[in-house]
Amino acid sequence: MIVLGLIDSKPSAAAILQDGRVLAAIAEERLCRMKLASGLPRAAIEQVLAVAGVAPTDIDQVAVAQKVSVFEPHPIPWKGWFDDAELKTRRFDGLSGTLAPLFGRFPFAWKAHHQVKRLRSQERLRQIPAILRQDFGINAPVSFYDHHYCHATAAYYASSFDEALVVTLDGGGDGLSGTVYVGRGGQLERLTAVDSFNSLGNFYSYITELCGFKAEKHEGKVTGLAALGQPIYADILRQFIRYQEPGQIRYSVPMYHRSALRRLRERLPADFDRAHLAASVQLVLEEIGTAFVQHWLRQTGLRQVAVAGGVFANVKFNQRIHELPEVARIFIYPAMDDGGLATGSALAALAAAPGVPVAELQQPLAHVYYGPRYSDAEVERAMREAGCPVTYEADIHGRIAELLAQGHVVARFTGPMEFGPRALGHRSILYQTTDPAVNDWLNDNLHRTEFMPFAPATLIEHAADCYQGMAGAEDPARFMTITFDCTPQMRAQSPGVVHVDGTARPQLIDKQTAPDFYAILQAYHRLTGIPSLINTSFNMHEEPIVCSPADALRSFQQGNLDYLALDNWLVANPVMPNRSPQTTAVLEKSA
Repeated sequence: MIVLGLIDSKPSAAAILQDGRVLAAIAEERLCRMKLASGLPRAAIEQVLAVAGVAPTDIDQVAVAQKVSVFEPHPIPWKGWFDDAELKTRRFDGLSGTLAPLFGRFPFAWKAHHQVKRLRSQERLRQIPAILRQDFGINAPVSFYDHHYCHATAAYYASSFDEALVVTLDGGGDGLSGTVYVGRGGQLERLTAVDSFNSLGNFYSYITELCGFKAEKHEGKVTGLAALGQPIYADILRQFIRYQEPGQIRYSVPMYHRSALRRLRERLPADFDRAHLAASVQLVLEEIGTAFVQHWLRQTGLRQVAVAGGVFANVKFNQRIHELPEVARIFIYPAMDDGGLATGSALAALAAAPGVPVAELQQPLAHVYYGPRYSDAEVERAMREAGCPVTYEADIHGRIAELLAQGHVVARFTGPMEFGPRALGHRSILYQTTDPAVNDWLNDNLHRTEFMPFAPATLIEHAADCYQGMAGAEDPARFMTITFDCTPQMRAQSPGVVHVDGTARPQLIDKQTAPDFYAILQAYHRLTGIPSLINTSFNMHEEPIVCSPADALRSFQQGNLDYLALDNWLVANPVMPNRSPQTTAVLEKSA
């Protein structure tokens, strides 16, 4: 059975699964080059069909990760309230912002607003079957599934756990911001839910905005900034949100964006320190989130946890869950954000289909290289159009390792693109881990403002030499979705990837999953004795990770990087960028 899974949220995405196996999965933002693109993922639909080698007529079922149980008629004139072509709303969103101050004073207005949003969403989704038929030639039946159930199916079926507590937490979707399921024998049974009016994810986003960043986009910066502060405002934040027995999360007062920001500003000092505020919200998130998960672990007696949803993009929070005494093993779905709902909705459809064996659904996630792969001809055409001098390297992996050992920055573009928010070696920028100043100067080149340190890619056979407390979290460590405390050896040897709190968020590289990346690391280790390299996403600030060879060449030039490895082609930058004193000294010594 072939299923097309869709999500038109932020980020919108498409995926094709056949009998539980992912054939292709792509977020729309990578193709349209607009970060967190929403709306019907038109380009992604076309691309997953091409990557999977599936014709529109081969699709047996379309699954959408948004629940519409009844398309009831309503008296509101919707014409003109949305753009039919993109399935986006504009006027209503502007009206929402205008009315937002009322929501804090009048809870009934807040709930009425969400009811109107639900009806608007139903009308938008009603159009999807017709658009798929008319524009793509897809005549398969379309089914709609609950947002959080799709997060749960993605986490559970990819975890390889037969029995697990499955937890979802995010800003909100289909009226909920969290759920807890028991996964057992291929079936999911829901135990509880947290409504969207008590969202832990939204609370973190409010603080993100108060810290001067963009909510729903820059929460990772708050996570990194938290290690630089002290949680001196935690008691203030606890006045607004709490864990509540038995097993619930509750706001103490109604909180809706502008009213929430106003209430928080009123309680905080006028001259609050944003690093201390970040540390405070991180602590409150960890306290409430771990208490919530721990309660349901104790209620069920389960020892394995599978999680998904935007809150689990917080790698420090994931470490705290892993450290709970009740947790033996943890799995974090690598595309934990809403983009992952494309695969989750397809799995939901397969789980509901008669005759699909459970064993076909429960397939351990070997990798997430589900995006487009570009041919030699496409790569060569992009290089010609860019006018870059290039050389062909038969041993490109060895050459990359040599350049990295010499202190150069190498951008790497190869093979199928990764699915999810992390670059895992196919669309990555690589550098040595020995320079403690690298976070400043390399981010400056890329026009980024980041507080999280760069992440290390580490040979899996050296993991125990670098990280502590990994037992039961080896799988998340393959996908850069969790932090660990670093060993003294790692802190001394690789200061460029160790945060001020002594942690790092690794990607463990094995020969079977990523043989090319493994070859680079192995060659680098032979040259330097160091088993880790910096792996940061290949993109400029506020841009999605590069997708095509043309994207790679453009970002390479804009970022003023040293070298770009396009498959076996090596592009050199004729003008080398400014670097830290340590790197300059390394280059002068090797010259």
